[in-house]
Amino acid sequence: MNRLADSTSPYLLQHADNPVDWWPWCDEAFAEAKRRDVPVIISVGYAACHWCHVMAHESFENEHVGALMNDDFVCIKVDREERPDVDAVYMTATQAMTGQGGWPMTVFATPDGTPFFCGTYFPRENFVRLLQSVATAWRDQREAVLKQGSAVVEAIGGAQAVGGPTAPLDAAVLDAAAEQLWREYDATNGGFGGAPKFPPHMNLLFLLRHHQRTGSPRSLEIVRHTCEAMARGGLHDQLAGGFARYSVDGHWTVPHFEKMLYDNALLLRTYTQLWRLTGDPLARRVARDTARFLADELHRPGEGFASALDADTDGVEGLTYVWTPAQLVETLGEDDGRFAADLFGVTESGTFEHGSSVLRLARDIDDADPEVRSRWQDVSRRLLAVRDNRPQPARDDKVVAAWNGLAITAIAEFQQVAAAYALAGPAEDANLMEGVTIVADGAMRDAAEHLARVHVVDGRLRRTSRDGRVGESAGVLEDYGCVAEAFCAMHQLTGEGRWLTAAGRLLDVALEHFAAPGGGFYDTADDAEQLVARPADPTDNATPSGRSAIVAALVAYTALTGETRYREAAEAALSTVAPIVGRHARFTGYAATVGEAVLSGPYEVAVVTEDPAGDPLLVAAHRHAPPGAVIVAGPSGAPGIPLLADRPMVDGRPTAYVCRGFVCERPVTDEGDLVAQLTGR
Repeated sequence: MNRLADSTSPYLLQHADNPVDWWPWCDEAFAEAKRRDVPVIISVGYAACHWCHVMAHESFENEHVGALMNDDFVCIKVDREERPDVDAVYMTATQAMTGQGGWPMTVFATPDGTPFFCGTYFPRENFVRLLQSVATAWRDQREAVLKQGSAVVEAIGGAQAVGGPTAPLDAAVLDAAAEQLWREYDATNGGFGGAPKFPPHMNLLFLLRHHQRTGSPRSLEIVRHTCEAMARGGLHDQLAGGFARYSVDGHWTVPHFEKMLYDNALLLRTYTQLWRLTGDPLARRVARDTARFLADELHRPGEGFASALDADTDGVEGLTYVWTPAQLVETLGEDDGRFAADLFGVTESGTFEHGSSVLRLARDIDDADPEVRSRWQDVSRRLLAVRDNRPQPARDDKVVAAWNGLAITAIAEFQQVAAAYALAGPAEDANLMEGVTIVADGAMRDAAEHLARVHVVDGRLRRTSRDGRVGESAGVLEDYGCVAEAFCAMHQLTGEGRWLTAAGRLLDVALEHFAAPGGGFYDTADDAEQLVARPADPTDNATPSGRSAIVAALVAYTALTGETRYREAAEAALSTVAPIVGRHARFTGYAATVGEAVLSGPYEVAVVTEDPAGDPLLVAAHRHAPPGAVIVAGPSGAPGIPLLADRPMVDGRPTAYVCRGFVCERPVTDEGDLVAQLTGR
């Protein structure tokens, strides 16, 4: 019997026809294991995971392996994106036992969920031997198995503990974090570390804010170089926009082809902010194309943004994306084919498998002559039209609350900067930029409405939905933080008070149900399902930690409302992360990003105007705002916008009010005066 057919998780649905008698994560599965007196196999993965597919094909689709699993175990399949709390606990156990982690994750546990043996991918022959060995040990060496499980639980309990040392997250700590990133920076290829190389979006956001505060040219140069290297490499889809999950090499050439919503949301913020601060044409183009990718490829009309595009197409990595010189000539003709091969670095020997190449920009296109850019755009359109007729990767179309929050915030920032730079950029793609801003705005609003309407159930967030149906999994701390921050962004963009109210309600739930002693936060609510340990990870990894995300939302909400208790909670939480920031900067990028906002003030900018669209004061605010600033615009006393209360226009002219840390400057009506207040120049 298979129980996955009604799941909202595409990953679980991929396993619905396996010969394995899978259970979803539920109390009934553990009760069945206890009744049968057999251990549990907890198999954790996600829909876009290449090696998850490999292990499924080799083992879970095999009748013999399925029989072994069914005879001696109760088998539970978990989507790590749907249940990040379960994934966090057992990933900590896997790392404690093996020194590393990853997916697929394979955990053997007692009927009460205590892990006693963990691993990741196992080839079929190895997995069969492991199944037989564990079943024998459970029957004949039960005491040793239970002792091992107790030791693992003790280890993961300590790893997930709250409390510990605290310190202010001040300028000295943030400067030390920046210096550590400078030391670890790959000056040749950009980014940090070697292969596999992941896009360091949160570290780059921090360095941009550090540059704003300190004027550090090194922080800005690291961002510029890394953003250019990623954008010109195979990590970036040169035809349709968007970024793959990581590069399998150290120089961004060959990606692991899955495209994740959270990476693209955070990279959109990075390129948007680089564009805002420098006017860089490459950053402008990549921000535009990433916003277009989110709107065209991941947005689900009437819902939110899908989670990912698969790494494989028909079981083959890269099938959709790679090219040979002959294919370019066949598609474009002899002259344009040679032009494309030179521009995109497509060679006879290839950069990928079987003589094929991943497209990358081998030439600088953003500063090229208009004729060259026009030819590049024409060639790209024709190649994309042909590529669209190839088999396409599957899409994991479940809607994850936290990741949709990241996307909403990113697009809101992109819309603001695009409006501020409305007349800048090459004339030949002005219409394209306008079209992207229109569709991205619609997708963003669609997603925000979906989260508010579908994911908030009885005042609490649910983690996922699919096809308009909300899942059962409770929201975790990162969901509350990312969605509340997104609602604050929607409030600033739209001037609608309902978004600020919705953000405040989520933050109140987080403070009531997730707060830990000493200022920290747990990742799960106090009334959520009790696992073998209650996760409380303060580090930022592929996405912001729940703690960093909730602090970002608390800081923005305080600035928008003036309610200081939220600021106090944010500072207390940051103090629990500060001792880590100075020592492990690469794993606290979002915490450091928020820390820069707190150190900045953050600034509160209210533009009182009857016509916000295109108001020069609002444009100046969006172009020159310090780190983490909140910006609202509208008529004096507009309902639902606290920053506009009791703030009239001066002499009947649009007026800007700038405050920092609840201390206000004089109101100004001149654009230059506003820029001086925001920049100190």
